[in-house]
Amino acid sequence: MGLTWNQPTDVAWALIDAYPEADPLDLNFVDLHRMVLGLAGFEGAPEEATETKLEAIVVAWHEQR
Repeated sequence: MGLTWNQPTDVAWALIDAYPEADPLDLNFVDLHRMVLGLAGFEGAPEEATETKLEAIVVAWHEQR
């Protein structure tokens, strides 16, 4: 089973692996959305992303860094 929008911590770890130099606090939601959709194994539908879900990913990513 792949990643979805409902797994912010797992998505954050995948983003850390894929973009080790990126600072999640410097990203806008459009770029974050594109980055998440480009992750290997991500199976969430693009239209299911909400501001709340994107914020949760940013917070998890920032905390894990």
